[in-house]
Amino acid sequence: MTREVRQLKVPLCREDIASLKAGDEVELNGTILVGRDQAHLRLIQTLERGEELPLDIRGETIYYMGPAPTPPGRVIGSAGPTTSSRMDPFAPRLLDLGLKGMIGKGPRSREVLDGVVRNGAVYFYAFGGCGALYAQRIVSSECVAYGDLGPEAIYRLRVEKFPVVVAADSEGNSLY
Repeated sequence: MTREVRQLKVPLCREDIASLKAGDEVELNGTILVGRDQAHLRLIQTLERGEELPLDIRGETIYYMGPAPTPPGRVIGSAGPTTSSRMDPFAPRLLDLGLKGMIGKGPRSREVLDGVVRNGAVYFYAFGGCGALYAQRIVSSECVAYGDLGPEAIYRLRVEKFPVVVAADSEGNSLY
């Protein structure tokens, strides 16, 4: 029996998100953002000051990737996921502003799952321990905001055949 792995273009379109079901295996192709705790905190602080964000997150997918130094001659260092729940205090507000996808590992809070449903978004699980594999699927990396945070800045990655599993779909179904 062969399993179907769906190929999806990122940024995601509404129809693709609506068609995804918890447990679906997906390979992402296109561009995603990377951001962690400090970048998320800065985004929210910027909003709280009534200022505009340094980038438009509408329609974007953000990967909660653990920072690793980039070896000479490589696009990126190890690119494994970090624990998603650390971004839970920030995710609902970003979802309400148009964020459409999140990639990480581990369960999410009820508030985040409610935000996924309310905004027609999706949460993907990335496989822990596979940082070297993910790094091979990243073909370019560019810092797009908060460069002073170094490896915790916000980056835009171009990915090819980036393997994930739908952990929470837009209808509220969750693997957790």
